[in-house]
Amino acid sequence: MTTKEILHMNAGHGETSYARNSTVQAITDLCEPTSTILPKSMAIADLGCSSGPNALTLVSAALDAIHHHCAQQQQPPPEVCVFLNDLPSNDFNSIAESLATLKHSHGDLDDPVVITGIGMIPGSFYERLFPCGSLHFVCSSNSLHWLSMAPDDLKEGKIPMYDMVEHLRVSRRADVGDAYARQFRKDFTQFLSLRAQELVTGGRMVISLYGRCSENLISRSNQAWQVVAVALNDMASRGIIDKEKLDSFYIPLYAPLENEVNEIIEDEGSFEMNKMLVRNPFSGMDDATVSPKMIALSIRAVFESTVVLHFGSSEEIMDEFAKTVEQKLSSGSGWRAVLAAEYPLKSY
Repeated sequence: MTTKEILHMNAGHGETSYARNSTVQAITDLCEPTSTILPKSMAIADLGCSSGPNALTLVSAALDAIHHHCAQQQQPPPEVCVFLNDLPSNDFNSIAESLATLKHSHGDLDDPVVITGIGMIPGSFYERLFPCGSLHFVCSSNSLHWLSMAPDDLKEGKIPMYDMVEHLRVSRRADVGDAYARQFRKDFTQFLSLRAQELVTGGRMVISLYGRCSENLISRSNQAWQVVAVALNDMASRGIIDKEKLDSFYIPLYAPLENEVNEIIEDEGSFEMNKMLVRNPFSGMDDATVSPKMIALSIRAVFESTVVLHFGSSEEIMDEFAKTVEQKLSSGSGWRAVLAAEYPLKSY
C-alpha cells in the first residue's frame, strides 16, 4: 500500500520557525536578480501542510514577507492565490477553520496583500499537482523524508525493517539502509522534476526535512523510525502485538545525509541551491518543560495511522505503544541520550 493511502498526521503542534525564516528570505530573493518588482499576481503552495494550529504558518510567513517587501519598495502588493496540499486523508476541515483568520489578519495591514483564492489540493506531492509554470513559490516543511512507499525489494525479499533477532538485524543493516536510500533518491528526484515543471522561470522553493548526521552503517540503519521499531519490538516480545506482523511492518520514511540531498539536487539538474542549513531539531528544548511523555505523545501523533493500519485499530495497543516509547525515553541517561542514539537527526 502506498503512503498516500495511509499516512496522515494526528492533530498537533510542530516547530516551524526555521522554515519560516527561510521562507522570508526566499520571497525576498524571488524578485532578484533582475528586478525588485514582484509580479502583479502570484501563486504560492505549501506541500505537505498537515493540519492543526501550524498548518498555515509558512503561508502566513510568505504573505508577511510579500507585504514587507512591497512596503520597502513602495509598490502595491500583488494579488496572491494560496494552495495547501497534503494527502487525501489529511484533516483539511481543521485547516478550513483557520482560513478566515488568515485572511482577516492580513486584511488588517496597511495596503494588505490581496488573497484572491485559497485552494486545498489533496494528493501526493510525488505526482503532478499544478499546471506548468503556474507557481511562484513552493514550500514544504518536515514532509519530504516521508517516502511514496516502503522499499519493494525489502518486502519482496521478506527482509524486515527491524529484525527482532539482533544478529540478523546487524547482518542486514546494509541491505535495509541501501533499500531505503534508493527509494529516497527515486522519490526526491521525482519531486524535484515535478516542481520544476510547475514553477515559473525564476521561481523559488524552500524545503526542510529530517536527515541524519553520520555516515556510519549503524546511523544509516538507525533511521527516524528506530525509536518506533524498538518500542514495537518490545511489545511483540511481550505478546501485545504479533511477531509475524512486526516482521512485515515497514515505515516509509528515510532520513538522508546532507551530501545525499546535495547529490540528488545536482543530478536531477532543475534547481540551483542557494543555501543549505543544518540544525539539531532537539536543540533549544528545555529539559524542565519537555518530558519523555510529551515526546512519546508526539511520536504517537506522527506514526499512529501507519501503526494502526498494520496492527489493527486498538486504543489499547496505541496506549501501550505510547507508554513503551515513554519508558524507552526515560531509561538510562534520559531522553536526549536515547534520541541521540536511536533517532540521530538533523533538519535541512
